[in-house]
Amino acid sequence: MRNTAKITTAVLAAGALTLGLSACGADSSDTDGPLIVAASPVPHAEILNFVKDNLAKKEGLDLQVKEFTDYVTPNTATQDGSVGANYFQNQPYLDDFNKKNGTDIVPVVTVHLEPLGLYSHKVKKADDLKSGATVAIPNDTVNEARALKLLAADGLITLKAGVGNEATPSDITKNPKNLKFKELEAAQTPRSLDDVDAAVVNGNYAIESDLEPSKDALVLESPKNNPYGNFLAVKKGNEDDPRVKKLAKLLTSPEVEKFIQDKYAGSVLASF
Repeated sequence: MRNTAKITTAVLAAGALTLGLSACGADSSDTDGPLIVAASPVPHAEILNFVKDNLAKKEGLDLQVKEFTDYVTPNTATQDGSVGANYFQNQPYLDDFNKKNGTDIVPVVTVHLEPLGLYSHKVKKADDLKSGATVAIPNDTVNEARALKLLAADGLITLKAGVGNEATPSDITKNPKNLKFKELEAAQTPRSLDDVDAAVVNGNYAIESDLEPSKDALVLESPKNNPYGNFLAVKKGNEDDPRVKKLAKLLTSPEVEKFIQDKYAGSVLASF
């Protein structure tokens, strides 16, 4: 039930997007037309716009970028053909989304990792969190589990053995600081920092909120063997679209790798 409002809003937004694109005569299934890609504003749309402005023309790719601030609409729009691809998510999230929504979206190429981090406006170190402190965490299934695993990796909590990408606070077996958890939509977690003792924030939302993960995070995910790399994705069957192949090539080019290194200074890591 916790995601009902978000999904309803996303479906309405997807419908509005479809109408808007139809009115403009855009057709994401026309392989001779522009490739419309749904993306989170930061860093995904920024990376795509770098490709659009600097690399796409040479490859004969007409790239259009549509920004979304939620984690649902890009997939619904990709599934219904309102957009030709999306770039915002990781494999555990996509697996969960496909399972729950009956969609058949598939990854094309992994581009980058945004390390998940624990942030606070009230303490300088995670160990300084007081007993009974409130920690905001994302409320979607995969990111909630990811947040709890981050806290467990730092020793703040212990999770039940074998819990995977569906872990919830009920799977906590040890909680020495008696932390309390406030479940929020992922986009709201950085905005909660003045109201809670700490918050686990996705990398893209941290950057949008002027947080620097490499400097400001009390605890930050390790990139080693990390399954949460973000990728370009399409509806199954569209992997061989020549426009998608061109974009996949450009997104994993040396030019994009340098752009990521220069612009994000370790807060976003190239994964190719």
